[in-house]
Amino acid sequence: MLMNRVETVLVNSPPRRWLQRYEARVLTALGGRTPGAHVAELGCGSGYGTRLILDEFGAARVDAVDLDPAMISRARHRLRRHTGRAHLARGSATDLRSAFHDVGGGQNGTYDAVFDFAIIHHIPNWREALDEVARVLKPGGRFFFDEVTATALARPTYQVLFDHPSEDRFTAGEFLHELSHHGLDVGERWQTRIGGDYLLGVATRQ
Repeated sequence: MLMNRVETVLVNSPPRRWLQRYEARVLTALGGRTPGAHVAELGCGSGYGTRLILDEFGAARVDAVDLDPAMISRARHRLRRHTGRAHLARGSATDLRSAFHDVGGGQNGTYDAVFDFAIIHHIPNWREALDEVARVLKPGGRFFFDEVTATALARPTYQVLFDHPSEDRFTAGEFLHELSHHGLDVGERWQTRIGGDYLLGVATRQ
């Protein structure tokens, strides 16, 4: 589901950049860095998270997907000095094989890690997205996630300002429980913020 205009402005704002840097530090503390890794990113937006994955997490290559062609264009501009290390494609987070077919990405067991910087809550069939994460991860690969839960989405501010799917949204507990159904083991490597509004963690593909 594409973001509305208000959310598009927000996710491209300096406060969101600061927040992503903070979240990257939390995720690193929970799951470590990814030096030399081949990584996928769900919903790359304007490419700021992609740059963090390359520069801060140390990935060698990122295959990044987004539904919005305008965001892909912004990401290409932001990542111009990373030519050859960032492959950007328009497509769905539930079908990475189609999104990355031209570079041979998105196959079973392709990636050392997958990153989700607050994208899966935008996806109506969010369980399919988790299934896709598990499919493309190598055994032992890591899923880094930062998500917005049903607790936050039920707040008036979210309902007035943003457009999100309204049916079958997940709480932090439901998201963590669902991971195990897809062979993703999170253990104790997770935390919530602001009364369960936000969930960050790192799960390992079994």
